[in-house]
Amino acid sequence: MTEHRWAPGQTVVERFVRPDGSIGQHHPLRVISDDGETLLGWLPLGTPIVGSRLADGRTLREAPLGQRFREPRVCVPDVWHGTSTLRLIPDRAWSSVWWFFEADGRFRDWYVNLEVPRGRTETGPDRIDGILDLVVTPGAGWKWKDEDEAEAAVEAGRLTEADLDQLRAEGERLGALAERGAYPFDGTHTDFRPDPDWPAPALPAGLC
Repeated sequence: MTEHRWAPGQTVVERFVRPDGSIGQHHPLRVISDDGETLLGWLPLGTPIVGSRLADGRTLREAPLGQRFREPRVCVPDVWHGTSTLRLIPDRAWSSVWWFFEADGRFRDWYVNLEVPRGRTETGPDRIDGILDLVVTPGAGWKWKDEDEAEAAVEAGRLTEADLDQLRAEGERLGALAERGAYPFDGTHTDFRPDPDWPAPALPAGLC
């Protein structure tokens, strides 16, 4: 078991690192629970994060697919937008499961973020984003997301073919759980509400 374990209410920072060891993004999470091997954390809508852009100022989506994983990137102050997320992050798994909640608190769907695990530091979990993802919609099954980007990442050397094979296998495993309505797709946490006394998690100064 890891020596790093966090208490409910504490803030940790999930870092998305790149294969070369550089840091891509920092996401602060409010700890809901942690047993030393699996973290459950909360990132509310509107929370400041450290994001990344291409060095020329474009967002990744603004760049043609062939350039997205070849051009240099820089960190930028950003804000988590769209939905609030509850994240289940098992240290050894090649995925984390995110519950997406609308601004009014209503549960929307699950997002399986496929990732390469890189352990924990004192400040939070480290992961490499696997690019390929799954979306699980209540009552409507699951589907792959960003398959074209994952292939482009392999072509650019951002991921290896072996990485992508393992990420796909992890996606199939989670998809099978979703098809059976098994945990974590069994309704657990879909009624989650954050403690109203907790402020939004905050990033340490000077990250970007």
